[in-house]
Amino acid sequence: MKLLETEVHQWLRDFLRQQKASSSWPHHLTMARLVSRSLRLKRSALIQTGSSVSRYCLSYLAPALMSSESVCLVVPNYTQSWLIEVVLPQLCKDLPIDKPISKDLGQFEQGLIITSTRDWLEKAIVNLQPNILTIIDQADQLEDYLREILTLQITPKEWLILLELFPQEQGLIQNIRAKLTHGIFTHPENPYNCYLFEDMEYRHFMELLIYLQSLRPLPDIWQKFQIHAQSSNQTVSTIVDRTSGNFTLQTTSLYVCSILGEILKQQPIVLISGFLDPQKEANFYRASLRLEDVLTVNFCPNRQTDQINLYTPKWLPLPNTPEFQNALLQEIWRLVKLTAINKKLLVILVEDVPLKAQIASILAAEYGSRVMVENLDVQAEGGILFTSWSFWLSNQKSFPVPSLLIMATLPIPSPENPLVAAQISYYKKQKQDWFRLYLLPETLKILQRAVIPMRESNSTIALLDVRVSRRSYGSEILAALAPYARIDNLEQEFILMK
Repeated sequence: MKLLETEVHQWLRDFLRQQKASSSWPHHLTMARLVSRSLRLKRSALIQTGSSVSRYCLSYLAPALMSSESVCLVVPNYTQSWLIEVVLPQLCKDLPIDKPISKDLGQFEQGLIITSTRDWLEKAIVNLQPNILTIIDQADQLEDYLREILTLQITPKEWLILLELFPQEQGLIQNIRAKLTHGIFTHPENPYNCYLFEDMEYRHFMELLIYLQSLRPLPDIWQKFQIHAQSSNQTVSTIVDRTSGNFTLQTTSLYVCSILGEILKQQPIVLISGFLDPQKEANFYRASLRLEDVLTVNFCPNRQTDQINLYTPKWLPLPNTPEFQNALLQEIWRLVKLTAINKKLLVILVEDVPLKAQIASILAAEYGSRVMVENLDVQAEGGILFTSWSFWLSNQKSFPVPSLLIMATLPIPSPENPLVAAQISYYKKQKQDWFRLYLLPETLKILQRAVIPMRESNSTIALLDVRVSRRSYGSEILAALAPYARIDNLEQEFILMK
């Protein structure tokens, strides 16, 4: 009997030759053998592909379908739909097997199940997922999904339920809520409309819950919220709707790696992602999840085929100086004029909300409806899209790869975001280097996710943040962007592209 690795290798080699697709990603056969080996030996593995899922998914789909064992494939919702509706129907026509495929994790018996990351994590938290071989693609998003699942919220609806349950205490409840509302709405506006709970607000709130709890049991959501809010691993914040005058309270887990690590140890797991850790052996990532006996492989981008063009002007002021905004506006204006003749999509990443609106309005005066701000209906040809990092990362799959991606500043998480501020505080209390252990790894992860699609079309990136050349961590930023070809003269570059 042939080993799974041998069967998969032979079939995939012949399939790639027939499809003439071997050049699309050079590591198909190697990765397929690695995944096959992990499935056969039931041994966990961690694979960084340095590429997008559309290029490498064949490398794990073939072993998953050809394995005689049941396999669970965990992917984000949008990838799940794409695989089931587009990729698998075509692939199954050529595979010499007929393996049942399902997306219902609750009714799974035998075959291949493709479930969403959120569904799998929700069941894994309460230990309800089947104990079978599991492949997790886009594993870099696991922490975000888990933190989202563990977040609890108290909405205006929950306050109404509380008032109905304690009719004799309505005056006290409304008084405390009015104090909270006043305090919360005195915070200056920030791009996230979200703020950390102040100590005074927290004390008023907790005193109310303790008093009400002494009268009768609180509703389940209030009890859970009270317990979470008292945990040192939780942050309490408020989401503000200034239009309606309402606010939502939420508790969010700061450090979910220990929980995620315990989940991943429940069965053999193959973790796959374009990028997880700047280190080849993913030492930081593995240590944070306490993953020890894990085969680790890193496929570096090919210097010949996956190289990006990188423009990094050194004359711009630092982002935290008064001169930066005007200099940035002038440079973006110049770059737009250079690239507008190409009639291809241009994307400009600007995190500062007022600045983004200001520059977009100036450009719209000349380019009209071609200029959009965080809009999915931007013109595919000649469109100019202004967006935040979060919008672009969530929706870049909906757009063609831009000919030029302008990064106004590095995507260093902002302390204005209450979760980021709480994370920084957490590391400070542990007397750890919060920049090196938190902010910098997050920055590198965001950069990698943004850059991966650009590699596949030899596109150009303009990084206008001079900290990449003036700060000690700049070398790590550039290493994360490698391989790249440095461009000093964009005028010449785009003249050649005409």
